[in-house]
Amino acid sequence: MPGKRKKPSPRRRPASVIQVRPTGGTGYELVFPDCVRQRAEDMEEVHSMLAAGEIEIAVDELRWLLEGCRHLLEAHKLLGEIAFAEGDFELARAHFGYAFQLGADAMAGRASDDTLPCANPSNRAFHEAGKGLVESLLKLRQVKTALDPADPLGVQQSLKAGGCR
Repeated sequence: MPGKRKKPSPRRRPASVIQVRPTGGTGYELVFPDCVRQRAEDMEEVHSMLAAGEIEIAVDELRWLLEGCRHLLEAHKLLGEIAFAEGDFELARAHFGYAFQLGADAMAGRASDDTLPCANPSNRAFHEAGKGLVESLLKLRQVKTALDPADPLGVQQSLKAGGCR
């Protein structure tokens, strides 16, 4: 119809980034781009390598996987865990921080009380990366960066209890 304008469609994020969707209950779950889903089998192999103690091979595989898909949050988290176990807290902080930021970016624009429940398997690596980030910062003696002195989220208690389960 002449003179009638189409209503602009809502702004959508590209399919190549991590997004969130409501869970139907309370909170949201992370939705990973195709490149992450396509590497699920490779990630299972990495977990097998780590279980077998093949750390160097697993690190090489994780780095290779990240070259093709930087949104592979789980790979960053695993590299953070490996670096932490080896005492390289700066590298651990970097990997955990990157993984945590990926999840935080997906929640950008949401209400401050919207959550990514840890009980949801899609969100677990995000929470584990956050915990690893705090632990790395504490090892680096960056307490002010790691924790809000008021600790409104109970991070210190969560660390003592081992984080989410």
